[in-house]
Amino acid sequence: MNKIESKNKLPQHLRAKLIFFKAYYYRISQNDSLSFKYHNEAFKTAKHNNDTLTILSTLSGLSQSYDYNDDLPYRIDYLEELKKQAFKFNNNNYKITQSFLKGNYYLFRDRDSLALENYKITLNYNFSKRDSTILLNTLTNIGILYNENLNLPDSALHYYNKRLKLINTNKVFQSKTNYFNSFLNIGTAHNYKNDLDKALLFTLKADSIPIVENVLTRKLIIKQNLSDIYTKLGDYKKAFYFLSEYNKLNDSLNRRELARGIAKYENQELRIQNLESEAKRKQNRNLFFGALGLILFGSIVFYLIQKNTKRQQKLAEQEKALESQKLATVLKEQELVTIDAMIEGQEKERQRIANDLHDDLGGLMATVKLHFNALKDKESPELFDKTNALIEEAYQKVRSVAHAKNSGVIAKQGLLKAVKDMADKVSASNTLSIEVIDHGLDQRLENSLELTLFRIIQELITNVVKHAEASEATVHLTNHDDSINIMVEDNGKGFNPSQITKTKKGMGISSIDKRVEHLDGKLTIESEQNKGTTIIIDIPI
Repeated sequence: MNKIESKNKLPQHLRAKLIFFKAYYYRISQNDSLSFKYHNEAFKTAKHNNDTLTILSTLSGLSQSYDYNDDLPYRIDYLEELKKQAFKFNNNNYKITQSFLKGNYYLFRDRDSLALENYKITLNYNFSKRDSTILLNTLTNIGILYNENLNLPDSALHYYNKRLKLINTNKVFQSKTNYFNSFLNIGTAHNYKNDLDKALLFTLKADSIPIVENVLTRKLIIKQNLSDIYTKLGDYKKAFYFLSEYNKLNDSLNRRELARGIAKYENQELRIQNLESEAKRKQNRNLFFGALGLILFGSIVFYLIQKNTKRQQKLAEQEKALESQKLATVLKEQELVTIDAMIEGQEKERQRIANDLHDDLGGLMATVKLHFNALKDKESPELFDKTNALIEEAYQKVRSVAHAKNSGVIAKQGLLKAVKDMADKVSASNTLSIEVIDHGLDQRLENSLELTLFRIIQELITNVVKHAEASEATVHLTNHDDSINIMVEDNGKGFNPSQITKTKKGMGISSIDKRVEHLDGKLTIESEQNKGTTIIIDIPI
């Protein structure tokens, strides 16, 4: 790595990355001074090159440097700079990283409230698969804070159980070490609560897992906890047994530390004896790396020439593909224009009919009613009352139809109000309760889009009413700036999604899929027998 740097043959935009890898090597080697030096150098180089990801990566490394003023890990100055840059570049991964590391900073300094505040900020972010390990660690650290520092084991159990649930539902996290840590922490929290049966259950679960990392240290904790639990249970025989096991393991650990110290001293003497041979080896190694550097440089030149040739070929292929895409885009735009015109025409026709009912038929019915009032004294009052009641009923129906011109998505209130009104009307029957939850729908969308989305949601709710046999349903509407997400969940009888095909969809799915497809959206169906149904729709905007 040093040889490559010294020859200065790498392109400028790769130098910052190379220095960062060098800094990372010293960090995992626990050489804090060299790690800090190269992280700082990489940061300056990346800033000069406007290399966003390397800027954020180096700031993350710098923020984890040792603070010699506090004699503790983590640097608050670099943590603040990492936060500033993460929000500047709107990088969700490093937003999560900086709040988690800031929680660690305050945890090491026994500032519990600030540590909790930053950990809970971390939990509010949307986690990708890449960030999920931080999610596990955050839940663990919050649990430890509540249990060990604040003596609130119930709160600790809440986060420990959330962590265990995450492990159970994600195969990536189902390692022996993760299960061991979860069971051990849950057992410790129950012990703090004096819920000794559960404390014993989870501690024995942890003890049954065959772990391979830090076995001696972890077994020490297990034996100590079991001795404490059995003491509280009054089983002093078992308590004494596990205390003896703890002492044996502790003695073994101390002997290992002593052996390491002796070995270190002997190795030091051996190094002194081999200084001359080491110097010769270094000289040979330098010659080897010099030759390797020349070979590497030649390989890079050959690779760049080959890559340039392939790039020219790809450009020709891309130009051809671009022409095809342009044609497809024009056809798609024409299709969307046709759909928008159709929707707009339907709304205008509905409004025209509503206006005609209101202005013509409504006025006529009102005139007829006045004429019947004039005949009240001349004709039979009983017949008049019946006739008048019928006319009044017809008049109210005409008014309700006419007023429909002001309802739905085209009203001033927009999509969210229309969906909530529809949910209230369906919920009024007391057989199905519908909750509407929205995020980011403060602004109106384009009218034809709102209308189409309303029709989609209306069809989904109709399906729930007709087929699901559900008592509860939830409509989630989320605006992600560049897309709209619709999620409709119910607790009904569910069905097998594999039985729904493109040729035989049924249950209104075909019309919904058609609308979603016209909007370049994606429809996902998740359902199991007797476990309800979730339909997720993503529409780009």
